[in-house]
Amino acid sequence: MAKGIRGSESRYGWAFVSPAIIIIGVFLVLPIFLALYVSFSNWNGLGSPLGNSEIIGGENYSEVLIEDGLAQRDFGTSIRNNFYYVLLVVPLQTALALFLAVQVNARVLKGRGFFRTAFYFPSVTSSIAITTIFIFLFTASGTVNSILEWLGINGPNWFADPTGVLHVVLGWFGVGNDGAMAAAGPLGLTWWDWVSGPSVAMCVLIILAIFTTSGTFMLLFLAALQNISGEIDEAASVDGAGAMRKFFSVTLPMLKPTLFTVLTLGLIGTWQVFDQAYLLGDGRPAKTTLFPAYLSYKTSFEGLNWGEGAAISFILFAIIVALTLVQRWVLRDRDLGRAGLRRAEKAAAQIHRDAMDVAPAARAQAGVERSHR
Repeated sequence: MAKGIRGSESRYGWAFVSPAIIIIGVFLVLPIFLALYVSFSNWNGLGSPLGNSEIIGGENYSEVLIEDGLAQRDFGTSIRNNFYYVLLVVPLQTALALFLAVQVNARVLKGRGFFRTAFYFPSVTSSIAITTIFIFLFTASGTVNSILEWLGINGPNWFADPTGVLHVVLGWFGVGNDGAMAAAGPLGLTWWDWVSGPSVAMCVLIILAIFTTSGTFMLLFLAALQNISGEIDEAASVDGAGAMRKFFSVTLPMLKPTLFTVLTLGLIGTWQVFDQAYLLGDGRPAKTTLFPAYLSYKTSFEGLNWGEGAAISFILFAIIVALTLVQRWVLRDRDLGRAGLRRAEKAAAQIHRDAMDVAPAARAQAGVERSHR
């Protein structure tokens, strides 16, 4: 009888989850496999790709990654731009989110609810609206330059200046686009192009990303901080640990799972930038705000080269997966796994040896004390 009851439960369970499975399969899984097929075809966007295209192998991938041309240079430019974007946004937004969480979690802070809401508010605001406001603020005659002018600083023409920040710094040391720097590098760019750093316009997008995402990650850190027992903090204080020592030696290690989540979400999000590039249009100025996600859209919907656009999407997917795996390996828990077990066994063996070394001396000392009695 029990087996029959369990069997009916299984059928009912599949009946309840089958609508969700069907929806996910039809609207998510099948389109992904169809896009993968398109990336290996010459589909022109007319009709169904299954009956109106031919398989051309890896030509779309080759045109983006190997063959010299505009497609390769645009893809290389977008990867370079996104690399500097990720390199600056992910650590800065993580550090700021953790700092805000620690401050908001402090018991001495008055009006903590207000500050939580204020810091989180930009995260729930439309990205299109915030990007439009930033474009207005950072125009040549915008509010930011007006404040800089009041301080005696001549602000740049933010969204019209393609100058790379690292190019400016390298220029101070007399390094220019000559010699080895002028040699061809990966993806159709010279090494000088690769070391340009973020452009002045890109710096605005970096500030925008940090401003809008730190609030969300602050809530994740805040939830993790509130799960840390107060007894742990008190024990560290009794041991004489100061505020900085407690944070780096006690609090931060206990936030490691949340830190991994924040870094992973930040890494994935920063490789999928689209809204800001779309509003700026064509990666202006001089394609220094061109991102792979927008390039895939532009190649497909404007250039009608759907196969190449799909290929760019799957290359971007592979980059995100690879970097996530690397990040997971770097932040792995070293106390787990075979290596962790070996270290634990070595530590236990060392403790046992130390105990054996101390035991004879302790027994001798005990014998001396008994003889004195």
